Amino acid sequence: MRASPRCGARTRGGHTCQAPAMRGKTRCRMHGGGRGCGAPKGNFNARKHGMFAQDGIAERRQVQDLLDDAWKLLREMK
Repeated sequence: MRASPRCGARTRGGHTCQAPAMRGKTRCRMHGGGRGCGAPKGNFNARKHGMFAQDGIAERRQVQDLLDDAWKLLREMK
């Protein structure tokens, strides 16, 4: 166990992690050496939701203009 290679990750204190690296890897199980770690295949985290798409921005502006006109009309009716 003492002769096994050590994890190469840095700790908050700036030193290297002293945990043993996983077999055939340079990191320990806590720093990404475990099986099945990492991002999922296909990068599903990068899906677009359309909030910042041009048509979404234009639609929100139209809604805001409509609301502004409605508030203006209500103020005039008082």
